[in-house]
Amino acid sequence: MELDGKVAIITGAARGQGAAAARRFVEEGARVVVADLLDDEGAACVAALGASARYRHLDVSSESGWDELVAETVADLGALDVLVNNAGVLHFSALVDTTLADYERVIRVNQVGTFLGMRAAARVMGPGASIVNLSSVEGIAGMPYVIAYTASKFAIRGMTKVAALELGPRGIRVNSVHPGMIDTKMVQDAIGGHEVDLSPVTRKLALQRIGRAEEIAELVLFLAGDRSSYSTGSEFVADGGSLATHALNVGAGG
Repeated sequence: MELDGKVAIITGAARGQGAAAARRFVEEGARVVVADLLDDEGAACVAALGASARYRHLDVSSESGWDELVAETVADLGALDVLVNNAGVLHFSALVDTTLADYERVIRVNQVGTFLGMRAAARVMGPGASIVNLSSVEGIAGMPYVIAYTASKFAIRGMTKVAALELGPRGIRVNSVHPGMIDTKMVQDAIGGHEVDLSPVTRKLALQRIGRAEEIAELVLFLAGDRSSYSTGSEFVADGGSLATHALNVGAGG
């Protein structure tokens, strides 16, 4: 199995992309720490995964929380081989309407959380370890009304490269994953829980559909394991073709 014997921490893993990655990691032989703020959903996720998974409450913006989680993981499971920084939040608002509090909240979770996770993990990881940071297509190109989210995802892309350069001599790889529109609750949560009609978005995509969390999980699995042993400091995009176009293209369905 691809991750046989490896120990992984996945943040934001109570549901969505993180939970899909946790399932695949367990299927491939890993022992997984599911870290999240959603205690009930996290406990349910772990119950479904079985004995190879455990849930731990984590605020990714907490420095002490990260230090405690990593220390506990190594003490209990013997190592930390893979870190997936998946936790993230989204906030919609125009630049002129974005409050400092809203901007800082997104940065604290998405950017600072990734920084703290990488730092804590790098202190204990050994050769062959892998860090996978979830960025976004908004970490490669901008989109209106998500200035804080875009700033945080560009930062993750840059931090990934710095970490790869610093940790490469120790045999630790660091890569970023850039999903497009994926069928999770992130957009719904960001607009207050309302249902969203995404059909106008799908018509602009080369594949004409929204992505699935399981599809991102396969890419994360590849980067976590030895099949990607010569990949580090790189961006891996899974976006249905959203970055293949430009502003003057109305889309195949338009």
